[in-house]
Amino acid sequence: MTVGAGLLTSHAIEYDRCMGAVQMSARIGAMIVHAASAAGVPRSNLQRATGFDPATAADPDARISLALEEQLWNEAAHLSNDDDFGLHAAEAMRPGMFDVLDYVTRTAPTARAALERIARYNRLEHDVAVFSIIDARDVTRVEHAFSVADVQCRHSAEFTLAALVVVGGQITGLPLRARAVEFRHAAPRSTREHARVLGVVPRFGARMNAIDLDPAALARPVPAADPMLSKIIERHAEALLAALPVQTRTIIERVRTVLAAALRDGAASLADVAEQLHMSERSLQRRLEEENATFDTVLDELRHSLSLRYLAERRIAISEVAYLVGYSEPSAFHRAFKRWTGSTPTELRRRIA
Repeated sequence: MTVGAGLLTSHAIEYDRCMGAVQMSARIGAMIVHAASAAGVPRSNLQRATGFDPATAADPDARISLALEEQLWNEAAHLSNDDDFGLHAAEAMRPGMFDVLDYVTRTAPTARAALERIARYNRLEHDVAVFSIIDARDVTRVEHAFSVADVQCRHSAEFTLAALVVVGGQITGLPLRARAVEFRHAAPRSTREHARVLGVVPRFGARMNAIDLDPAALARPVPAADPMLSKIIERHAEALLAALPVQTRTIIERVRTVLAAALRDGAASLADVAEQLHMSERSLQRRLEEENATFDTVLDELRHSLSLRYLAERRIAISEVAYLVGYSEPSAFHRAFKRWTGSTPTELRRRIA
Protein backbone atom coordinates (compact mmCIF):
# COMPACT_ATOMS: atom_id res chain seq x y z
CA MET A 1 0.00 0.00 0.00
CA THR A 2 1.43 3.38 -1.00
CA VAL A 3 0.13 6.24 1.08
CA GLY A 4 1.43 9.81 0.90
CA ALA A 5 2.43 11.38 4.17
CA GLY A 6 0.56 14.54 3.20
CA LEU A 7 -2.72 12.69 2.83
CA LEU A 8 -2.16 10.85 6.09
CA THR A 9 -1.53 14.09 7.95
CA SER A 10 -4.61 15.84 6.56
CA HIS A 11 -6.69 12.70 7.05
CA ALA A 12 -5.54 12.40 10.66
CA ILE A 13 -6.73 15.98 11.28
CA GLU A 14 -10.10 15.24 9.65
CA TYR A 15 -10.46 11.98 11.52
CA ASP A 16 -9.61 13.56 14.87
CA ARG A 17 -12.19 16.26 14.24
CA CYS A 18 -14.89 13.71 13.46
CA MET A 19 -13.96 11.22 16.16
CA GLY A 20 -13.31 13.66 18.99
CA ALA A 21 -11.41 12.29 21.96
CA VAL A 22 -11.29 8.60 21.05
CA GLN A 23 -8.02 7.33 22.46
CA MET A 24 -6.01 4.26 23.36
CA SER A 25 -2.89 3.37 25.32
CA ALA A 26 0.38 4.64 23.89
CA ARG A 27 1.59 1.04 24.29
CA ILE A 28 -0.25 0.24 21.07
CA GLY A 29 1.80 2.87 19.26
CA ALA A 30 5.00 1.52 20.83
CA MET A 31 4.08 -1.99 19.69
CA ILE A 32 3.69 -0.78 16.10
CA VAL A 33 7.06 1.00 16.28
CA HIS A 34 8.67 -2.16 17.70
CA ALA A 35 7.28 -4.29 14.86
CA ALA A 36 8.45 -1.76 12.27
CA SER A 37 11.90 -1.63 13.87
CA ALA A 38 12.13 -5.42 13.70
CA ALA A 39 11.31 -5.11 9.99
CA GLY A 40 14.27 -2.77 9.48
CA VAL A 41 12.58 0.63 9.79
CA PRO A 42 14.65 3.06 11.91
CA ARG A 43 12.55 4.36 14.78
CA SER A 44 13.52 7.91 13.91
CA ASN A 45 11.97 7.53 10.44
CA LEU A 46 8.59 6.48 11.81
CA GLN A 47 8.76 9.15 14.50
CA ARG A 48 9.53 11.79 11.87
CA ALA A 49 6.64 10.63 9.67
CA THR A 50 4.04 10.53 12.46
CA GLY A 51 5.29 12.66 15.32
CA PHE A 52 4.93 9.74 17.75
CA ASP A 53 7.72 9.18 20.26
CA PRO A 54 7.60 5.56 21.53
CA ALA A 55 9.32 6.66 24.73
CA THR A 56 5.99 8.15 25.84
CA ALA A 57 4.69 4.59 26.32
CA ALA A 58 6.90 4.34 29.42
CA ASP A 59 4.15 6.33 31.13
CA PRO A 60 1.37 3.77 31.81
CA ASP A 61 -1.27 6.51 31.50
CA ALA A 62 -0.05 7.92 28.17
CA ARG A 63 -2.69 7.88 25.43
CA ILE A 64 -2.73 8.44 21.67
CA SER A 65 -5.59 9.23 19.31
CA LEU A 66 -7.32 6.76 17.02
CA ALA A 67 -6.19 8.85 14.06
CA LEU A 68 -2.53 8.62 15.15
CA GLU A 69 -2.82 4.85 15.59
CA GLU A 70 -4.10 4.54 12.02
CA GLN A 71 -1.31 6.78 10.75
CA LEU A 72 1.29 4.64 12.55
CA TRP A 73 -0.07 1.44 10.99
CA ASN A 74 -0.10 2.87 7.48
CA GLU A 75 3.30 4.56 7.69
CA ALA A 76 4.90 1.46 9.25
CA ALA A 77 3.56 -0.70 6.40
CA HIS A 78 4.72 1.84 3.84
CA LEU A 79 8.22 2.35 5.27
CA SER A 80 8.80 -1.38 5.75
CA ASN A 81 7.41 -2.11 2.26
CA ASP A 82 5.34 -4.86 3.88
CA ASP A 83 1.83 -5.23 2.52
CA ASP A 84 1.08 -7.73 5.31
CA PHE A 85 2.48 -5.65 8.15
CA GLY A 86 -0.47 -6.20 10.48
CA LEU A 87 -0.19 -9.98 10.22
CA HIS A 88 3.55 -9.92 10.86
CA ALA A 89 3.14 -7.54 13.81
CA ALA A 90 0.78 -10.09 15.36
CA GLU A 91 3.36 -12.84 14.91
CA ALA A 92 5.84 -10.68 16.81
CA MET A 93 3.59 -10.48 19.90
CA ARG A 94 5.44 -11.23 23.13
CA PRO A 95 4.26 -11.40 26.77
CA GLY A 96 3.93 -8.07 28.52
CA MET A 97 3.49 -5.84 25.46
CA PHE A 98 0.05 -4.75 26.68
CA ASP A 99 0.76 -4.77 30.40
CA VAL A 100 -2.21 -5.90 32.57
CA LEU A 101 -4.39 -6.87 29.59
CA ASP A 102 -1.66 -9.16 28.34
CA TYR A 103 -1.01 -10.80 31.70
CA VAL A 104 -4.67 -11.30 32.59
CA THR A 105 -5.09 -12.98 29.19
CA ARG A 106 -2.03 -15.20 29.41
CA THR A 107 -2.80 -16.42 32.95
CA ALA A 108 -6.32 -17.63 32.06
CA PRO A 109 -6.92 -21.38 32.60
CA THR A 110 -8.02 -22.09 29.00
CA ALA A 111 -7.84 -20.47 25.59
CA ARG A 112 -11.57 -19.79 25.81
CA ALA A 113 -11.17 -18.04 29.16
CA ALA A 114 -8.33 -16.00 27.67
CA LEU A 115 -10.63 -14.93 24.85
CA GLU A 116 -13.32 -13.90 27.31
CA ARG A 117 -10.80 -11.85 29.27
CA ILE A 118 -9.68 -10.05 26.11
CA ALA A 119 -13.31 -9.15 25.43
CA ARG A 120 -13.87 -7.93 28.99
CA TYR A 121 -10.64 -6.06 29.67
CA ASN A 122 -9.70 -4.72 26.25
CA ARG A 123 -10.95 -1.28 27.27
CA LEU A 124 -7.87 -0.99 29.49
CA GLU A 125 -5.94 -0.45 26.24
CA HIS A 126 -8.49 0.90 23.76
CA ASP A 127 -11.48 3.21 24.25
CA VAL A 128 -13.75 1.88 21.51
CA ALA A 129 -12.54 -1.56 20.35
CA VAL A 130 -15.23 -4.15 21.10
CA PHE A 131 -15.04 -7.95 20.93
CA SER A 132 -18.25 -9.98 20.74
CA ILE A 133 -18.13 -13.76 21.33
CA ILE A 134 -20.97 -15.68 19.69
CA ASP A 135 -21.36 -19.41 20.26
CA ALA A 136 -23.01 -21.77 17.78
CA ARG A 137 -23.25 -25.54 17.95
CA ASP A 138 -19.89 -26.29 16.33
CA VAL A 139 -18.14 -22.93 16.07
CA THR A 140 -17.23 -19.92 18.22
CA ARG A 141 -17.37 -16.66 16.30
CA VAL A 142 -15.50 -13.56 17.49
CA GLU A 143 -16.56 -10.25 15.96
CA HIS A 144 -14.44 -7.16 16.35
CA ALA A 145 -15.46 -3.55 15.70
CA PHE A 146 -15.02 0.00 16.89
CA SER A 147 -18.08 1.21 18.78
CA VAL A 148 -17.96 4.74 17.33
CA ALA A 149 -15.75 4.49 14.24
CA ASP A 150 -16.93 3.80 10.74
CA VAL A 151 -14.05 1.78 9.28
CA GLN A 152 -11.00 0.18 10.87
CA CYS A 153 -7.56 0.52 9.29
CA ARG A 154 -6.71 -2.64 7.31
CA HIS A 155 -3.47 -3.40 9.16
CA SER A 156 -5.12 -2.83 12.53
CA ALA A 157 -7.97 -5.20 11.65
CA GLU A 158 -5.62 -7.91 10.40
CA PHE A 159 -3.35 -7.54 13.43
CA THR A 160 -6.28 -7.86 15.82
CA LEU A 161 -7.70 -11.12 14.46
CA ALA A 162 -4.28 -12.62 13.79
CA ALA A 163 -3.24 -11.79 17.38
CA LEU A 164 -6.07 -13.98 18.69
CA VAL A 165 -4.65 -16.92 16.73
CA VAL A 166 -1.03 -16.18 17.64
CA VAL A 167 -1.57 -15.66 21.38
CA GLY A 168 -3.91 -18.65 21.55
CA GLY A 169 -1.15 -20.81 20.13
CA GLN A 170 1.48 -19.31 22.39
CA ILE A 171 -0.38 -19.92 25.64
CA THR A 172 -1.58 -23.46 24.83
CA GLY A 173 1.58 -24.60 23.09
CA LEU A 174 -0.44 -25.89 20.13
CA PRO A 175 -1.22 -24.14 16.83
CA LEU A 176 -4.59 -22.40 16.75
CA ARG A 177 -6.09 -22.12 13.30
CA ALA A 178 -9.21 -20.28 12.22
CA ARG A 179 -12.08 -22.05 10.52
CA ALA A 180 -13.06 -18.87 8.70
CA VAL A 181 -12.07 -15.20 8.73
CA GLU A 182 -13.89 -12.16 7.37
CA PHE A 183 -12.61 -8.63 6.82
CA ARG A 184 -14.49 -5.50 5.83
CA HIS A 185 -11.64 -4.12 3.73
CA ALA A 186 -10.87 -4.98 0.11
CA ALA A 187 -8.75 -7.99 -0.79
CA PRO A 188 -4.97 -7.38 -0.94
CA ARG A 189 -2.74 -8.35 -3.84
CA SER A 190 -1.85 -11.66 -2.22
CA THR A 191 -3.49 -13.77 0.49
CA ARG A 192 -0.62 -16.20 0.93
CA GLU A 193 0.44 -14.73 4.29
CA HIS A 194 -3.16 -14.65 5.48
CA ALA A 195 -3.47 -18.37 4.82
CA ARG A 196 -0.16 -19.08 6.58
CA VAL A 197 -0.82 -17.00 9.69
CA LEU A 198 -4.57 -17.51 10.08
CA GLY A 199 -4.87 -21.01 8.65
CA VAL A 200 -7.46 -20.00 6.02
CA VAL A 201 -7.87 -17.51 3.18
CA PRO A 202 -10.20 -14.77 4.51
CA ARG A 203 -13.28 -13.44 2.79
CA PHE A 204 -12.92 -9.74 2.05
CA GLY A 205 -15.53 -7.04 1.61
CA ALA A 206 -17.60 -8.55 4.41
CA ARG A 207 -19.97 -6.64 6.69
CA MET A 208 -17.92 -7.39 9.81
CA ASN A 209 -14.37 -8.21 10.89
CA ALA A 210 -14.76 -11.67 12.40
CA ILE A 211 -13.03 -14.99 13.00
CA ASP A 212 -14.56 -18.45 13.50
CA LEU A 213 -12.70 -20.75 15.88
CA ASP A 214 -13.03 -24.39 16.92
CA PRO A 215 -14.64 -24.67 20.38
CA ALA A 216 -12.60 -27.80 21.09
CA ALA A 217 -9.38 -25.90 20.42
CA LEU A 218 -10.53 -23.08 22.68
CA ALA A 219 -11.15 -25.59 25.46
CA ARG A 220 -7.44 -26.46 25.56
CA PRO A 221 -5.85 -25.78 28.95
CA VAL A 222 -3.03 -23.30 29.37
CA PRO A 223 -0.17 -25.48 30.73
CA ALA A 224 1.63 -22.66 32.54
CA ALA A 225 -1.52 -21.20 34.12
CA ASP A 226 -1.15 -20.48 37.84
CA PRO A 227 -4.65 -20.32 39.46
CA MET A 228 -3.57 -18.10 42.36
CA LEU A 229 -1.62 -15.69 40.15
CA SER A 230 -4.54 -15.63 37.71
CA LYS A 231 -6.95 -14.56 40.46
CA ILE A 232 -4.61 -11.82 41.68
CA ILE A 233 -4.13 -10.34 38.19
CA GLU A 234 -7.84 -10.62 37.44
CA ARG A 235 -8.69 -8.69 40.62
CA HIS A 236 -6.19 -6.02 39.59
CA ALA A 237 -7.70 -5.84 36.09
CA GLU A 238 -11.19 -5.47 37.58
CA ALA A 239 -10.00 -2.62 39.77
CA LEU A 240 -8.45 -0.81 36.81
CA LEU A 241 -11.59 -1.35 34.73
CA ALA A 242 -13.79 0.03 37.50
CA ALA A 243 -11.59 3.13 37.72
CA LEU A 244 -12.12 4.03 34.06
CA PRO A 245 -14.62 6.81 33.36
CA VAL A 246 -18.07 5.71 32.28
CA GLN A 247 -18.38 5.99 28.51
CA THR A 248 -21.36 7.83 27.14
CA ARG A 249 -22.03 7.99 23.42
CA THR A 250 -23.38 11.15 21.87
CA ILE A 251 -26.28 10.98 19.45
CA ILE A 252 -23.87 12.07 16.70
CA GLU A 253 -21.69 9.04 17.42
CA ARG A 254 -24.71 6.73 17.42
CA VAL A 255 -25.95 8.15 14.12
CA ARG A 256 -22.49 7.79 12.55
CA THR A 257 -22.29 4.16 13.65
CA VAL A 258 -25.67 3.32 12.11
CA LEU A 259 -24.91 5.29 8.95
CA ALA A 260 -21.53 3.62 8.43
CA ALA A 261 -23.20 0.20 8.32
CA ALA A 262 -26.15 1.45 6.26
CA LEU A 263 -24.43 3.37 3.47
CA ARG A 264 -23.56 0.36 1.33
CA ASP A 265 -27.06 -1.06 1.76
CA GLY A 266 -28.81 2.12 0.66
CA ALA A 267 -30.57 2.54 4.03
CA ALA A 268 -29.01 5.86 4.97
CA SER A 269 -32.12 8.04 5.17
CA LEU A 270 -33.29 9.92 8.25
CA ALA A 271 -36.27 7.57 8.53
CA ASP A 272 -34.08 4.45 8.34
CA VAL A 273 -31.65 5.69 10.97
CA ALA A 274 -34.40 6.86 13.31
CA GLU A 275 -36.04 3.45 13.09
CA GLN A 276 -32.78 1.67 13.97
CA LEU A 277 -32.26 3.99 16.93
CA HIS A 278 -35.85 3.36 18.07
CA MET A 279 -36.94 6.99 17.98
CA SER A 280 -39.09 9.19 15.79
CA GLU A 281 -37.61 11.32 13.03
CA ARG A 282 -38.61 14.45 14.93
CA SER A 283 -36.92 13.21 18.12
CA LEU A 284 -33.74 12.33 16.23
CA GLN A 285 -33.62 15.75 14.60
CA ARG A 286 -34.16 17.45 17.95
CA ARG A 287 -31.42 15.41 19.63
CA LEU A 288 -28.99 16.29 16.84
CA GLU A 289 -29.90 19.98 17.12
CA GLU A 290 -29.01 19.80 20.83
CA GLU A 291 -25.51 18.79 19.74
CA ASN A 292 -25.38 21.58 17.12
CA ALA A 293 -25.68 19.17 14.20
CA THR A 294 -28.17 18.07 11.57
CA PHE A 295 -28.68 14.70 9.97
CA ASP A 296 -27.44 16.02 6.63
CA THR A 297 -24.22 17.45 8.09
CA VAL A 298 -23.43 14.22 9.97
CA LEU A 299 -24.01 12.19 6.80
CA ASP A 300 -21.94 14.60 4.71
CA GLU A 301 -18.98 14.56 7.13
CA LEU A 302 -19.08 10.78 7.37
CA ARG A 303 -19.04 10.43 3.57
CA HIS A 304 -16.11 12.84 3.41
CA SER A 305 -13.99 10.99 5.98
CA LEU A 306 -14.84 7.58 4.51
CA SER A 307 -14.00 8.68 0.98
CA LEU A 308 -10.54 9.88 2.06
CA ARG A 309 -9.86 6.51 3.66
CA TYR A 310 -11.13 4.46 0.73
CA LEU A 311 -9.23 6.54 -1.82
CA ALA A 312 -6.01 5.90 0.12
CA GLU A 313 -6.51 2.21 -0.78
CA ARG A 314 -5.69 2.22 -4.47
CA ARG A 315 -7.15 -1.24 -5.07
CA ILE A 316 -10.64 0.18 -4.61
CA ALA A 317 -11.89 1.69 -7.86
CA ILE A 318 -13.19 5.26 -7.66
CA SER A 319 -16.59 4.09 -8.87
CA GLU A 320 -16.61 1.58 -6.00
CA VAL A 321 -15.71 4.33 -3.53
CA ALA A 322 -18.77 6.25 -4.72
CA TYR A 323 -20.93 3.21 -3.97
CA LEU A 324 -19.31 2.55 -0.59
CA VAL A 325 -20.07 6.07 0.65
CA GLY A 326 -23.68 5.88 -0.49
CA TYR A 327 -23.82 7.46 -3.94
CA SER A 328 -25.70 5.58 -6.66
CA GLU A 329 -24.01 7.62 -9.40
CA PRO A 330 -20.24 8.36 -9.61
CA SER A 331 -21.03 11.85 -10.96
CA ALA A 332 -22.78 12.80 -7.71
CA PHE A 333 -19.79 11.55 -5.72
CA HIS A 334 -17.38 13.56 -7.90
CA ARG A 335 -19.38 16.75 -7.31
CA ALA A 336 -19.46 16.16 -3.56
CA PHE A 337 -15.75 15.37 -3.41
CA LYS A 338 -14.92 18.55 -5.33
CA ARG A 339 -16.97 20.48 -2.77
CA TRP A 340 -15.18 18.82 0.15
CA THR A 341 -11.60 19.05 -1.09
CA GLY A 342 -11.44 21.38 -4.07
CA SER A 343 -10.11 18.54 -6.24
CA THR A 344 -11.43 15.41 -7.92
CA PRO A 345 -10.88 11.86 -6.58
CA THR A 346 -8.59 11.16 -9.55
CA GLU A 347 -6.47 14.25 -8.84
CA LEU A 348 -6.13 13.29 -5.20
CA ARG A 349 -5.00 9.76 -6.05
CA ARG A 350 -2.49 11.13 -8.54
CA ARG A 351 -0.96 13.34 -5.84
CA ILE A 352 -0.50 10.48 -3.38
CA ALA A 353 0.74 7.88 -5.89
